[in-house]
Amino acid sequence: MSVNPKLVRSAGAAAATVVAASLVLTACGGSDSDAGSITGEGSTAQQKAMTTFADVLTDNGGVNLDYTGSGSGAGVKKFIAGDVDFAGSDSALKDDEIAEAKTRCGGKDAWHIPLVAGPVAVAFNVPGVDNLTLNASTLAKIFDSKITSWDDAAIKALNPGVALPATKIIPVHRSDSSGTTDNFTKFLNANVPADWPYEPSKEWAGKGGSGAAKSTGVGDTVKKTEGSVTYVEWGFAQENDLGIAKVDFGKGATELTAATAGKALDLAKFKTPGSKDLVVDTTALYKTQEAGAYPLVLTTYEIVCSTGGYSDSKVSESLKTAFTTILEKGQDKLADEGYVPLPAAFQTTLRGTIDAL
Repeated sequence: MSVNPKLVRSAGAAAATVVAASLVLTACGGSDSDAGSITGEGSTAQQKAMTTFADVLTDNGGVNLDYTGSGSGAGVKKFIAGDVDFAGSDSALKDDEIAEAKTRCGGKDAWHIPLVAGPVAVAFNVPGVDNLTLNASTLAKIFDSKITSWDDAAIKALNPGVALPATKIIPVHRSDSSGTTDNFTKFLNANVPADWPYEPSKEWAGKGGSGAAKSTGVGDTVKKTEGSVTYVEWGFAQENDLGIAKVDFGKGATELTAATAGKALDLAKFKTPGSKDLVVDTTALYKTQEAGAYPLVLTTYEIVCSTGGYSDSKVSESLKTAFTTILEKGQDKLADEGYVPLPAAFQTTLRGTIDAL
C-alpha cells in the first residue's frame, strides 16, 4: 500500500542551513545531570528524523542530546577532531578517515550504526508535467549535461503519451560535501558506468548544472526554478511540493512510496556479516532490480567509537540509552517524515552493536 508522508517542518530547517535539533529529556527518577549529555553533528538528511526522535526521547529517555545538521563531511570532521560524540553521515568512512577515527577513539575502531534510512527522490519542477519516468542512464546524462532538454528523445522513450516541453533542463546538485551526493553517484556509477564514469564522492563531479548548499538549499532552488531537477531526500521533496519522478530500475517504472523503499531495504545486506561495524553493501543495494522495489535508499549512519573508545565511559552509556530508545520506540514515527522504518531483522542486527557500546 502506498503511503504519502505527512511532513512536519522543523523550526530550524526553513530558516537556516545549519539545523540544530536539541533533544532534552529527563529519566524516571533521575535528573538531566544524572542522565548525561551527548552531541552529534553531520547529515542534513537525518534532521527531520532527529526532530521526530526529539519527541520520542522526551517521552521515554534520559539523555540530553544536541544534533547539528551541517552536512556529512562537516560532521565526520567534527567527530574525528573530537568536537562531538558521534557523526551523522550518509556514507561510510573512507580509508583515511577510518585511520583518523581510530586515533580519535583512543586506538579503538569506529563503528557505523545505520539508525535512519530514507529514500532519495528525483524531484523536478516542470510545469504541465505531473507524471515523469527516468532511469539511471537518463539521470546520469541529465546531471552531466549530456541531456539538456525535457523533450529529449531518451526521455520521451520512457514517457509515451506524456507531453514533454522543449524546456531547458537545469540540474541542481549539492554544492557542499554531501553524503547524499556520494550515494546518488554510487547509484549512477554502479548501474551505468559508461554514462557516469566518475568515482563516487561527497564532492560533485558532474559537468554543468547549478549548485546549492544542503538539502534545504537544493529543494528550495528547484521549487523556485522552472525546468529544474535534483536528487534530494524524500521529505524535502514533499516539503517543497515538488514533482517526484518514477524510476525504472530495470523492471519497469517504480513509484517512490514507503512500501517500495521498504521492500528494497528489506533486501539490504551488510558488507561484513557478523561484524559490529554495520556498513551496508550499497553497491549491491543500488543494483537491485526486484520488481516493486525502490533501491535508491540512503542508510544514514551514526558513527561512534566502539567499546572502550571514549575516555569518559558515561558517553558510551548515554549513546546506548538514547539509541536503544530511538530503535525501540522511534522507528514507527518515521514514515510521516519521509523515511523508511527499519525492518525487524535489520533492527535486531543493530541492537547487537548498540548493546556492545
